[in-house]
Amino acid sequence: MIFPQTILKISDNSGGKFLKCIKVLKKGAFTRKGNLGDIIVGSVRKLRNKNRHLSKVKKGDIVYALIIRTKVPSTRRVGLNIAFSTNDVVLINKSLRPIATRVFGVLPRELRLSKFSKIISIANGLT
Repeated sequence: MIFPQTILKISDNSGGKFLKCIKVLKKGAFTRKGNLGDIIVGSVRKLRNKNRHLSKVKKGDIVYALIIRTKVPSTRRVGLNIAFSTNDVVLINKSLRPIATRVFGVLPRELRLSKFSKIISIANGLT
């Protein structure tokens, strides 16, 4: 689960390394926690060392991000629990398109059912 003030790792080649969650965007009932496939608003906290001047984001930028991995286990329909070792996000723009051109690591299958087909196509694989 992702709450405001959580530090997350950025898993794409947009140039950012860490992001701090500001708000979890969810439609429907009032909730403050985010899970796989939810969109958050965050601030870029640290940049990668290589090619800082070519980075697509800058330190302190307010960006939208999609949660792709969480440490807290999520349950699939068949009863299988899946958890990752880190909390990771992919940076997206307002039209839900990825800012980067590559996504590092594998993505969970739960994202395949949502409207993020472009992110899935640039990732390494699905789990």
